[in-house]
Amino acid sequence: MIDSILDLASKVDVVLWGPWTIVFIALVSVYLTIRSGFFQFRRLGLIFKRTIGSLFAGREPEAGAVEADEKKKRGRMTPFQATSTALASTVGMGSIAGIATALSVGGPGAIFWMWLLALLGTMSKTAEITLAVHYRDIDASGRVRGGPMYYIDRGLGWPLLALLFSLGIFVNSLCSASLLQAHTVGRSFLASYGANPYLVTGAMTVVTAVVVVGGVRRIGRFSEGLVPLMSLVYVVGGLILFLTNYAKIPEVFGLIFRHAFAPASAVGGFAGAAVSQAIQTGMSLGMFSNEAGLGTAPMAHATADTRHPFQQGMWGAFEVFIVTFIICTITSFAVLSTGVLSSGESGIELVIIAFTSVFPDNVASTLISFIILTFCLTTQIGFFIYFETATINAFGRRVAKYLKWLYFSPPVAFAGVADVDRIWVFARIAVGVCAIPNLIAVLALSGVFIKLMKDYLEGRNEYATHIIDASKEYVRRAGQAGPIA
Repeated sequence: MIDSILDLASKVDVVLWGPWTIVFIALVSVYLTIRSGFFQFRRLGLIFKRTIGSLFAGREPEAGAVEADEKKKRGRMTPFQATSTALASTVGMGSIAGIATALSVGGPGAIFWMWLLALLGTMSKTAEITLAVHYRDIDASGRVRGGPMYYIDRGLGWPLLALLFSLGIFVNSLCSASLLQAHTVGRSFLASYGANPYLVTGAMTVVTAVVVVGGVRRIGRFSEGLVPLMSLVYVVGGLILFLTNYAKIPEVFGLIFRHAFAPASAVGGFAGAAVSQAIQTGMSLGMFSNEAGLGTAPMAHATADTRHPFQQGMWGAFEVFIVTFIICTITSFAVLSTGVLSSGESGIELVIIAFTSVFPDNVASTLISFIILTFCLTTQIGFFIYFETATINAFGRRVAKYLKWLYFSPPVAFAGVADVDRIWVFARIAVGVCAIPNLIAVLALSGVFIKLMKDYLEGRNEYATHIIDASKEYVRRAGQAGPIA
């Protein structure tokens, strides 16, 4: 029975993530890039100035803000906290084990296509975050929620598509964020230190519960403290490995660009890869690694206490840069520069071998264990916002109040199961169920995005966040504004 269900799920996965899906993702990204006037290329300096640069320059005062400070803070994050929370759910095992797996399947050329889609996907992420902030909801207690389900419903009037997206997030959260992240840590610590997986996953679940029950502000404070630290540790470790093999840099670039357009031959345990495999693997990896177009990050960014929707949207572009061009690239260079791709290993084992080839065994083991623990824990914590938002949208507040505790069950329930890899297929299906409705909505609302973008860049600020939060005069798809209940 179970095997039959898994076989059916595998067939659905193949159809859902066939070439047409990858082409659709790429076309939406290309369309938004062209329609925005290649904003991510022309205004790269502005993106960094208004995101990471604002942390050093100090935050600009809220122009015309009318809310009291305490009310405004309740249920909201700072822009950087929202970005850290989104990164917490993005910089997970996909940035390490996922990259290594992609290299073992698609070869070095997959990295080129990952970079390309990331460059274009920058605008997809900017657009979805901008729309999420604009169409967000604020309840009577001041709690802010937003995301694709809100702009699909409020911007397009398509509640069934919004429900489909919410159900996809519900399943994806339980499978990939709650279950598989904790399970990865449990099995890793069992193999490395002989730790009981029930104790490891149980401890992670307790920490997750303690953080998330404190609301979005506690999640934001936790994320802004741990995410930069864990990212820095991995980047420093990766750079040391990278610099140790600096002589291989030209060779690594040669492999990536050559096999983006030519098949990669089999070497040792590496079976080789066709160009089509490199393209499909790299482009799907590009979306999975930085989640541009997936629709998850907008739910965290919607809670930001920001001056303008597009200003927060630029933090999405910054996220893509951090995840794809720093974290994922370091992983790929670690594997390729050490030559371990020919070992025949895949996933996290491939990364461990790469680091062990440069660092002493105990140092490499400690470093990788820290990275696995922190990357998975922050993903598990950050995803709770998405799970709760989707649960409320799909089942209503009354049911969601009890159903949200389901999020903490899978890690402990499956801790002792040795192999849950086949469950990833349900996570992939759920991702597709989220991504496709979200991309359709972003495409349909692209005119609204451009309107909000110009409103910010031209300094009119007619759709500044505090104005729309108070008036509910959202931009409609056709360009008119009007109150939406």
